[in-house]
Amino acid sequence: MKRSITYKNNGFTLIELIVVITIIGILAAVAIPRLSGLEREARIASIQGLLGAVKSASSLAHATSLVQGEPATIDMEGQTINMVNEYPAAGANGIALAVAFDAIDYTFTGGNPSTFELAGYSGSDCEVQYNAADGTGAPPVIVAETSGC
Repeated sequence: MKRSITYKNNGFTLIELIVVITIIGILAAVAIPRLSGLEREARIASIQGLLGAVKSASSLAHATSLVQGEPATIDMEGQTINMVNEYPAAGANGIALAVAFDAIDYTFTGGNPSTFELAGYSGSDCEVQYNAADGTGAPPVIVAETSGC
């Protein structure tokens, strides 16, 4: 009488576990730098979007000012916007009201230049700057600084 001995596999071998852990380690080493790069790209994209909003608000306010005969203030969506040289003034009652940005996403600092920065981000040089029109007929200078994002 011949007996047959059968063995049951109840898990993974040590070699299989080492191979899986090695593959996961390699994937993590490749994926983590890419994810951190995406975070920087997202901040840059947000600043570029804000740059477009500031430029659009400035152009719209300028057009409204010209239509209304170049007054010292104009009304945009129920807000009174202070104007300087036919463009929004730098400051909280000028370009900040014209842009109507979300204070949760961005912080505003008045002055000339006025700056819009990402809220909650502690880095520097990740902002949009608005320099009011100087009276020479040139439009305001609006630039995005993304070197520190």
